Amino acid sequence: MSKAVKNPTFESALAELEQIVAAMESGQQPLEQLLSSYKRGAELLQFCQGALQDAQQQVRILEAGALQNLPIDNDDN
Repeated sequence: MSKAVKNPTFESALAELEQIVAAMESGQQPLEQLLSSYKRGAELLQFCQGALQDAQQQVRILEAGALQNLPIDNDDN
């Protein structure tokens, strides 16, 4: 079940993680495969968390730049 993709996208990693969780929840895997699936799932989870943190940081940077560049409207009408 390990699809060791060199440069996975967030979406592909999340899809694989969902497949792993579904397979593990089915209760049909032998112990050795469960351990392998758990390890792969942990790797994917770490990748996804890192990707989300990177995206959040980029949004903070973009918001900070946008907030600094907005013109102030002092129209008291």
